[in-house]
Amino acid sequence: MNDSSWGAPVPAGVWGPHQGPAPAGPGGPHPAGPAYDQHRAQQTAPMPIVPDVPAAGDQEPMPTPPPPPPQKKSAGRDLGAAIGVGVGLGAVIIASLFIWKPAFVGVIALAVVVGLWELTTRLQERKGLKAPLVPLAVGGAAMVVAGYVRGAEGAWVAMALTALAVLVWRMTEPPEGYLKDVTAGVFAAFYVPFLATFVALMLTADDGAERVLTFLLLTVVSDTGAYAIGWRFGKHKLAPRISPGKTREGLVGAVTFAMAAGALCMEFLIDGGSWWQGLLLGLAVAASATLGDLGESMIKRDLGIKDMGTLLPGHGGIMDRLDSLLPTAPVVWLLLVLFVGTG
Repeated sequence: MNDSSWGAPVPAGVWGPHQGPAPAGPGGPHPAGPAYDQHRAQQTAPMPIVPDVPAAGDQEPMPTPPPPPPQKKSAGRDLGAAIGVGVGLGAVIIASLFIWKPAFVGVIALAVVVGLWELTTRLQERKGLKAPLVPLAVGGAAMVVAGYVRGAEGAWVAMALTALAVLVWRMTEPPEGYLKDVTAGVFAAFYVPFLATFVALMLTADDGAERVLTFLLLTVVSDTGAYAIGWRFGKHKLAPRISPGKTREGLVGAVTFAMAAGALCMEFLIDGGSWWQGLLLGLAVAASATLGDLGESMIKRDLGIKDMGTLLPGHGGIMDRLDSLLPTAPVVWLLLVLFVGTG
């Protein structure tokens, strides 16, 4: 605290010629008389009032706030709705697959058309790419049917005709952006209906229903294993720049679950199959399903969206369910042909 505010003695000579000599003492009268006493009173500030502060030992300790409750991990989606939708779709697929094969071909074609609608809509909304939906939808459905009726040759012919239809259809609009639009259209034709045609090719075998069921089971089990293990134990990111939610532990879970399911399916569902072939098949499915999931995550990240659609509660859109199935279909078809033939 500044001592001058309390009127402390001041050294001689600092008052100047007009203020006279320094005071004789702190208690006695000054020779200069009342004028000096008035000046001294003006220069003296009152002592501030300091509130009473209890001693350090008398202070009560501040209460410690309770720790925040532990945060539970969230699945990120409505799990109940996801399970309900998944069970419903599974029932439709199984019923059409084992009751009447052409009905399952219709299910594939319907999924392809809806997937193309979601993909082309997002491309136009986010990137301004006008991939023509009409030739893609017609050609995509025809591609699936041709693969079931005429085999791989029919699928290739339908793919070529669909690409040609996209080129011609886009000519009805101004030429600006033509190359970008037809490129997006050909990409959509390959990515959705052509890859889905390999499911129809599997169905043409004598044990086609069992092959398709094996394909679906292994893909679903791979995704489930990745989700369950990654959600519970995942700490190390697999591809943080593409899909931050995927972990290396989840990939281990996908491989483990898929290989176990593959051994069981090849041993008990596929005619002429063996368990060791199932291990290789499960490993390949886990790899292709993970790459397919990352591939669509790359597309959605480029488009700046979380889901391709909202048609399926708890799942997103149709394309959000086909992301791991589409690239896995040709892998399973090829390996089954190598292991047990075309049937």
